[in-house]
Amino acid sequence: MLKTEATPKYPIVLAHGLLGFDELHLAGSYFPGIHYWRGITEALAANGITVITASVPASASIEDRAAKLSENILKKAGGRSVNIIAHSMGGLDSRYMISRLKPPNVKVLSLTTIATPHRGSAFADYILERIGATRIPRIYKIMRSLGIETGAFGQLTQRYIQEDFNPRTPDLEGVRYFSYGATAQPSLWSAFRHSHRIVERAEGPNDGLVSVASSQWGDYKGTIPSVSHLDLINWTNRLRWLAWELTGNERKSVMPPVTLNDI
Repeated sequence: MLKTEATPKYPIVLAHGLLGFDELHLAGSYFPGIHYWRGITEALAANGITVITASVPASASIEDRAAKLSENILKKAGGRSVNIIAHSMGGLDSRYMISRLKPPNVKVLSLTTIATPHRGSAFADYILERIGATRIPRIYKIMRSLGIETGAFGQLTQRYIQEDFNPRTPDLEGVRYFSYGATAQPSLWSAFRHSHRIVERAEGPNDGLVSVASSQWGDYKGTIPSVSHLDLINWTNRLRWLAWELTGNERKSVMPPVTLNDI
């Protein structure tokens, strides 16, 4: 996925999306943890790049996630300037941190977003409309009683992002902004088949959750073809690798190319 002709001088921060994490342990310390950025951190490290994996509340509001992202960078970067690569909602967290929080002792040189809904997602609109305004407070109350934060869900709609978030979150002068989008054609059995159809009707080509149009911010570097929203961070590919390994076939890389030469 990641191509570079020259090793970036400064650390790269990886900012995860909605419901993401840095490392998840489902069985305590008895089994290896599941990495959100698995394969990507190894690829960066192999190129001699210092990698910082941030961990923010999975479904909290952009404001709360951005504050935690700032804490992560402050703690792990050791005062060094950083470049951020963010997937999905992580790009909104990063933009808010850079523009609104402006944390002291955190110097961001560039932000590269991958499939970030910079103009919201029609699928978020669809889900909330299907639930219905009268039922949302009750559902949120139940989720919070289970320890699940709910601030993120209403902030991914097209209306919220375009009419509220974007106007009050301008780009910060001196920071370079890059972005990538992606397109997919989900198979009959794909988990993204339904969401892809909904987003396509409203916004056009998309990766199953985020449209190409919504992904564009700053210097748009291009559209990565034939990858879903989760392919972009290697998740769907793990199932393919498992199948190949179980059948004795060589493990193949199907990650899309993203260049780091600009940062």
